[in-house]
Amino acid sequence: MIIFGTKGYLYQLAILTLVCGSCGNPAAHTLRKRVTKFSLFFVPLFPVSTKYMTQCTFCGAEQKVTKEQADRLEAQSAAGGGPGGQVGGQMDGQARQQPYGS
Repeated sequence: MIIFGTKGYLYQLAILTLVCGSCGNPAAHTLRKRVTKFSLFFVPLFPVSTKYMTQCTFCGAEQKVTKEQADRLEAQSAAGGGPGGQVGGQMDGQARQQPYGS
């Protein structure tokens, strides 16, 4: 008898201040990485898929972002002053980031 399956892991990479593409409010967004790993006998062996997303803390809307966009947002968060660093930007349907308030 062989027991196998998948297990999901959720990592919070950063907290950013962005203008939400759904509600239009400048609010904190969490940048998250979701990794699904193949497991054999309840031991996770290797990742099957990796997805990145942002979630607005005001309205709860989630938007998928690419790995490159997630890396850029995480680097800007680190440059903005450590965990919870404030970064101005706008997330819309294409998950672009642009400064706001200028």
